[in-house]
Amino acid sequence: MWTKGQLVAKAFGELALAGFVFDISPEETQDAISTMEAMLAEWETPGIRLGYAFSPDPETIDPGQASGIPDGAARTVYLNLAVSLAAAYGKQLQASTVRAAGQGYQTLLGRAVREAATTQQQMPSTLPVGAGNRWRTRVTYPFFPKPSDDPLPVSSGEMSIQPE
Repeated sequence: MWTKGQLVAKAFGELALAGFVFDISPEETQDAISTMEAMLAEWETPGIRLGYAFSPDPETIDPGQASGIPDGAARTVYLNLAVSLAAAYGKQLQASTVRAAGQGYQTLLGRAVREAATTQQQMPSTLPVGAGNRWRTRVTYPFFPKPSDDPLPVSSGEMSIQPE
C-alpha cells in the first residue's frame, strides 16, 4: 500500500526534483499532497473512486498515512500529479510521461463507466415499458412497477460498499 508521501515523492521524481540534488521541503510535500487530494476529489465526480483516504484537514496532512489507493492505480495517480505540479515548478514533462498519465486516467475512467453500466437501477413508475413488453395474460400495464423502497438484503454480516 502506497503512502501519500511516497506518491508525492514519485511525482517529484517524474519532475526530476527528487533525489540528492534537490531537497523537497515539508511545506512543498504538504502542498503537493493537498494538490493530490484535490485532484482525486475531482476524479470522484465522473465516478473514479479509488478508496483514497482523504485528510479531514488540509493543514494536518500526514505524509506517512496510507493512501488507500490500490497498487494498480498508483502509477496513474503519481503521473497525473506530476502533470498537475509541472507548471508550478516551471518544469516540462516528457511526452511519454504525459501520454502515460492520460492513458492511465482513461483506463480508470473506462473502468468506472463499465462499473456504472452494470449497476442495476429501478425504473420510475412513470416510464412506459414499450410496445414489445407484453405480458402473457391479456392484462397489460403500460408502465414499469413502482420502485421498491425495501433495504438491500444481506445474508450475513455487514454489506461492503467499497470497490474491490
